[in-house]
Amino acid sequence: MATLTGMVTFVLVAVVANIVLLGRLNSQLDARLGQQLSIVQSIAHEGGGSGQQLDESSNDGDRDDVPVYVWRVDADGTAHALKKGSPKLPSMVWSSGLHSAAVSHSIFQFRATRFEGGWLVAGESLADVNRVRSSLVDVEVAAGGVLLILIYFSAYVIGMRALAPVALARRRQALFTSDASHELRTPLSVIEAEVDLALSRPRGAETYQEALLRVRDEGHRLQHIVEDLLWLARSDEVRQASDRGQTCELAEVVSAVESRFERLASRNDVTLEFELPETTTLVRASSQAIDRLVGVLVDNACKFAPPGGRVRVEVQTSAHRLSLIVEDSGPGISKDERDVIFDRFHRTDEATGGTGLGLAIADAIIQATHAQRIVGESRLGGARFEISWRHVS
Repeated sequence: MATLTGMVTFVLVAVVANIVLLGRLNSQLDARLGQQLSIVQSIAHEGGGSGQQLDESSNDGDRDDVPVYVWRVDADGTAHALKKGSPKLPSMVWSSGLHSAAVSHSIFQFRATRFEGGWLVAGESLADVNRVRSSLVDVEVAAGGVLLILIYFSAYVIGMRALAPVALARRRQALFTSDASHELRTPLSVIEAEVDLALSRPRGAETYQEALLRVRDEGHRLQHIVEDLLWLARSDEVRQASDRGQTCELAEVVSAVESRFERLASRNDVTLEFELPETTTLVRASSQAIDRLVGVLVDNACKFAPPGGRVRVEVQTSAHRLSLIVEDSGPGISKDERDVIFDRFHRTDEATGGTGLGLAIADAIIQATHAQRIVGESRLGGARFEISWRHVS
């Protein structure tokens, strides 16, 4: 389509250019013919109007590369050349204005005007005009071909580069659909198997209760997966909130998370430490998105920290950036996995439970709020996540 559009545009431009250029050449030719007729008439009047004087006075007239020839045509149609080297004028009925006719294997353009009962005719060959037209067409064909090739390959390269993110998104969507179907199928299969086993033969109340508890656990797992998938599907809302300039106080959100995770840390025998500044810590994002981000990182840290371990959450401010740091004393994350841990449904070898969507949600929030992330080693011995934003002006 780009090549076709370019071709149509080029043809239209070329046609307009040809019309303008050739029209200008024809106008200049017509002006030269009219000027030559005026010169000849003025010479004739100064010389008394005799044909001999007109002929002698006009012999040394035009000497240009493209000569303009002049003839005097008597009332009986006899033509007399008023310039040396003039070709034979074709016999035709003259009238005031422009005429075209073949002369000596070339097309001439003539202009005639009344003169002493006959006509004065000035003519010039159109060979040069035709030569310019032919050269112009040759240049346009060559330039047009090169231009169309450039447009085609440029459009192809731009199209492929523009489609690359789409192709990548489709591959990721296909992989995500495959992984999601697998993750959803597992708890559903367990639920179905537990129910079928419980109904296969009469059992005691205790056995049914155990089966129902396992079904409940798988139902909770299924619910968490669905909620995480729905949150990821709505991640564009986070970007829209950030782009609209919505802000929240990072330290306040982190402080609220502290009370929520104290029981989880205590149950895992993990010490949870928070260090928050007293200065303003505005982040360009919704409080819901930041709460989910902090919750994911703290939850992960509490799960990976060993019994008796530590999890440290800190908010730091600098001249231009505001940072959230979550680190733990767990096994850490190898350098090979520091990028892939944010992929959906990815789990490390040390991971236990979970849906594999937590860090994918965190990454979606990081991207949507235009933040930067760094994954490294903690001073506590485990993993260190640092998420930073530019200061809100």
